[in-house]
Amino acid sequence: MTSFPDFAHDGALTKKLLARVRAYSGPPVGVMEVCGTHTVAIARLGLRSLLPAAVRLQSGPGCPVCVTPVAAFDEAIHLALEQGCTVASFGDALRVPGSATTLSEARARGADVRVVYSVADALEIAAAGPGRQVVFFGLGFETTAPTVAWAVRSARDRGLENFSVLSAHKALLPAMVALLRDAEVQVGAFLCPGHASMVLGANVYRCLVEEFHIPCVIAGFEPNDMLLGLLGVLEQMHSGEARVENAYPRAVTPAGNRVALDLLDEVFEPVDSHWRGLGELPRSGYDLALAYAEFDARRRFLDGQRFSAPEPQGCRCADVLRGVLAPHQCPLFAGRCKPQTPVGACMVSSEGACGAHYRYREV
Repeated sequence: MTSFPDFAHDGALTKKLLARVRAYSGPPVGVMEVCGTHTVAIARLGLRSLLPAAVRLQSGPGCPVCVTPVAAFDEAIHLALEQGCTVASFGDALRVPGSATTLSEARARGADVRVVYSVADALEIAAAGPGRQVVFFGLGFETTAPTVAWAVRSARDRGLENFSVLSAHKALLPAMVALLRDAEVQVGAFLCPGHASMVLGANVYRCLVEEFHIPCVIAGFEPNDMLLGLLGVLEQMHSGEARVENAYPRAVTPAGNRVALDLLDEVFEPVDSHWRGLGELPRSGYDLALAYAEFDARRRFLDGQRFSAPEPQGCRCADVLRGVLAPHQCPLFAGRCKPQTPVGACMVSSEGACGAHYRYREV
């Protein structure tokens, strides 16, 4: 059983942990991280180059901007250009290509599109201009969805009738299950996300262990956190065990954040949702519950309809997000698709695998 000391920045500990990871002599294993921050940390630290040959790191669908399909961006662009709404979202979302344009290009054409640092900023924009319809384009997993739930409830309590949410929020666990049922993916173990697990709790992954007998270790983001997580996975693989381990106990508890989970349950309801790379997954998205329907931008402006759109021609983001293709294996990588001229969302987002590989030259 691995112990998890709370020394994220201890250099001597880093050397010891790395030596133990490099000494792994068990069966070959593919370890998938399903967190965009992990993806960036792995690339930034050059972690792949330090691991034994038997250990293969795979980037999964951990970037919320990346897994959001083209159609959702088309909806946001439509609200900005055709409906005259103020559309507010995080910076990465503005540069992701829709079918014909981006939110950033829509802004250049005169649409009111704003970068915000949190949903609270969008709420205050609505409060400051009651004559303007403000739509927050909400992307993210259980890490950020509770903050949007709080904003919606706050808008109701404050009587802000000009605030609504275009929800593209995703539930993490259904995607992990889908990956394990995909024979092409071949996940041997999960390095579980630190941020989402703070909300969901460590116990949420027990179902994966019970059904698929797969090691699940929650890790933080500093070098020692990452190495502790990997070591926990490798020790389980070496002994033939499978269990949930928490290598991030200073932030993650067994039951998670009950306040955040209650907010999710109150304001949102689970719905079938389309993921880039994984297709339609049952109960894998969050839409506003009927009690908060008046704050649902799709109901308010799109008659409750969802757009549909194909992925960009030649883009292999779908395979990158499933961990079956490394970013540099995409024929567009670092050629037609660069951070300055992205074709796919994985190159745009600060948490995307393609962007991380390009930025840190991890090829």
